[in-house]
Amino acid sequence: MALPGLCAEAGKLDSRIFAASAPGERKSFLVVMREPADLSGAERISDRAERRRFVFEALHDQAERTQREVRDLLEKAGARYRSFYVANMLEVEGDLSLAETLAERADVSAVVRNEGFRPKPAPPQIEPEMSGTATQATTTVEANIALIGAPAVWSRGYTGQGIVIGMADTGFVWTHPALKPRYRGFDGINVSHDYNWHDAVHDALPSNPCGSNAPAPCDDDSHGTATAGLAVGDDGLGNQIGAAPGARFIGCRNMDQGTGTPARYTECFQFFLAPTDHNGQNPRPDLGADVISNSWGCPASEGCTEPDVLKSIVENVRAAGVFTVVAASNDGPACATIDIPGLYEAVFSVGATSNADVIADFSSRGPVTADGSNRLKPDLCAPGVALRVANLKGGYDPGFSGTSGSTPEVSGAVALLWSAAPHLIGQISATADLLRMSALPILSAQDCTPFPGNVVPNAVYGYGRINIAAAVEASVLRGRETPVKAPHTREPRAVEPR
Repeated sequence: MALPGLCAEAGKLDSRIFAASAPGERKSFLVVMREPADLSGAERISDRAERRRFVFEALHDQAERTQREVRDLLEKAGARYRSFYVANMLEVEGDLSLAETLAERADVSAVVRNEGFRPKPAPPQIEPEMSGTATQATTTVEANIALIGAPAVWSRGYTGQGIVIGMADTGFVWTHPALKPRYRGFDGINVSHDYNWHDAVHDALPSNPCGSNAPAPCDDDSHGTATAGLAVGDDGLGNQIGAAPGARFIGCRNMDQGTGTPARYTECFQFFLAPTDHNGQNPRPDLGADVISNSWGCPASEGCTEPDVLKSIVENVRAAGVFTVVAASNDGPACATIDIPGLYEAVFSVGATSNADVIADFSSRGPVTADGSNRLKPDLCAPGVALRVANLKGGYDPGFSGTSGSTPEVSGAVALLWSAAPHLIGQISATADLLRMSALPILSAQDCTPFPGNVVPNAVYGYGRINIAAAVEASVLRGRETPVKAPHTREPRAVEPR
């Protein structure tokens, strides 16, 4: 069936790709292959490493087999392209004639948008300076981290050890004191960015301080350094800004100073499933991320006009046992404002509250209406107002607000839970149910049909504000039992302050 928005005459080519383009002008677009990989049975594989290897090989082999003829066509045409396997598709730079030829193929499902291609090379990487440090030093755990119950979990000896978080963002300053000990590429003496860092920005703006294809971690916006700190940050000197200071993190830059494309987002998901060396070769699924933290959204202006493209990707990484946490987005307070990828069923969507457990006006609400499902989102909320975060100069800044801030807190919370309950690692549904079941329920005065605000869950807070201490306690009490599914409604223990 033709995807929405595709032109009627070709059936598979999105006419918007070349709208208002000059004759012969080349644009970036995605070629989606018809045959996805068969991942059925992945969830029945109990061994964590074997499950991930199975999914990786199934995806990789299917792409190699089904893309072969299309790659030959593109090479004969002299067209630039990049192949993906995390979703069976290719990013192609070409003109309308090439796009039409590809769309006519029986093995191609669709040719869709991918905005943002810039043919001019960017200047070389410039590492941000580490000077002018520390603002507002502290010797206490940050209030937002204390509120979600992280210190109570730390006191039991669980700090996220053994868990790897993948940070998909604008990059990061790995030498920041709160991040350096947590970066997997640093062993305390030596540093190696192979399998720990990837840059999916290959056509950066000339003004970008990191340039394109940065060989070492670099943050062109500060956003990624801030979010990484909220997940794992702790400098050992009293600046406890992250939820899981014992976890390690790896990173992938998927935005050019805040602007991404479906291809960039896809490339980072692929890296986190099976990281590569500095040449982008020799993928290692055994070194992949356990949790992927995504503080970004993909609007239509970036090319996300066909929701199924990224939907298949998050479903594929979930099949590998990877927990994907996603910001609900900052388009509230209206209902039904959660954007791609936070609206997908396969991800865990996070809204933002204040430290007084009041929903932030900007926090997007559910339900999901884009696909007609009326699916409940967000799943829950976490503090996301006026947070203290790591900055590019090695210090700390107050006042960071957004669902971008609440999301890495939840990513870190998952790492805490999985370090405390290793039997839950890779068990996505059981983990999500436990997080929902243990959250602090909050009622809302706002109704978002079909979810009234005076019951829990609702489309404002989801199941409430995360309480990772309660989740860990429940996991310990249950031992190796699978947590029961959270009920659809239950009595709240908190009411939205007026």
